[in-house]
Amino acid sequence: MKLQEKWPVKKWWQNTLLVLVLLLLPVTWSIGTAMLPANTDPTAARLAEWARDHWLGSVVTALEQLQYEINPPKVGGTITPNSFGATPSATPTGEIPIHEALTPIVSPSAANEGTFSEALNVGGLPIIQVAYLRPDSIHTSYVSSVVWMSGAHVRFEQRPGTLDPGQLSKWSTEPVLSRSTPDLIGAFNGGFKIRSSRGGYYDNGHTQGTLRTGAASIVVYKDGTSNIGKWGSDVVMTPDVLSVRQNLDLLVDNDQLAKNINTAVESNWGATLKAKTYVWRSGIGITAAGDFVYVMGDALNAYSLANLLHKAGAIRAMQLDINPQWVSFMWFQKSSTGGVVPIKAARFDRPADRYFHPSSRDFFAIYSK
Repeated sequence: MKLQEKWPVKKWWQNTLLVLVLLLLPVTWSIGTAMLPANTDPTAARLAEWARDHWLGSVVTALEQLQYEINPPKVGGTITPNSFGATPSATPTGEIPIHEALTPIVSPSAANEGTFSEALNVGGLPIIQVAYLRPDSIHTSYVSSVVWMSGAHVRFEQRPGTLDPGQLSKWSTEPVLSRSTPDLIGAFNGGFKIRSSRGGYYDNGHTQGTLRTGAASIVVYKDGTSNIGKWGSDVVMTPDVLSVRQNLDLLVDNDQLAKNINTAVESNWGATLKAKTYVWRSGIGITAAGDFVYVMGDALNAYSLANLLHKAGAIRAMQLDINPQWVSFMWFQKSSTGGVVPIKAARFDRPADRYFHPSSRDFFAIYSK
């Protein structure tokens, strides 16, 4: 009798286990598929993206928020003496002088803080220059990077990601950079995933998402020039437009910081980490002279990012992607073999040659002209 009583219990557990296995198989297959694409995305980033794509975004956000509360950006602190680079050995006074130094935000400032130096020289001209400075007077152990690019000597090319915007058969540009391209000099990250950007991605006559009126947009034209502005007013669709990448709203508009820069932070400037948190952020702006400035760094909120872009001369600027897995800027130095050697522009998590491999997210290549 006891054996007869045990048998149904055992069979119930077997059936339950079978059901659980059958339920988990699709999930396991789905997660495994997300781990397979040949790109340089770290495992943690792939898992987080899989979760967001499968209605678990709130769980990921909660975990990130918990991690942030346990280990927030350090308040106060010092920096190492070499955090701001070496003093420029010479200051070119020709066609492109070294950009005027930025006034440090933290007082007392450190040696060379905010001072620009040559990052990349093409044809004897320092067309890419970089400066480092601390973003605010609270997080004094963090250093942000400010990159200046000569608008007359660089051109941008929008490159699609394998997963976002995806559908690569539609796009005219390849998702991978070639080391043998003679004029390739750099690259930087794009914006949020298209569905989170509150905007669209346009290239080669095709659009992913929707080009939203009023959205912050970086526009590349067929003649090799680019512009940054509000879609529908500063920049509009014309036959000369080659590509458009939108992301949120302008951080800097008409030479002024956005009026809502410190409000509705989650909905306006990124919900990956909630509220007024200080995280890795990046952004790009255009100056009155038509040059470009790119800012990236840890412990930045929307205000400090916008403030750095504005200090660097941006009259219109937009946020790009956030969090260390996605933020990166690099320039490339020609090698003796005719290819390019990637050089890290600042401190970020991903390899400096990440865009010579398939990228899940879209990005911008930089060429000399």
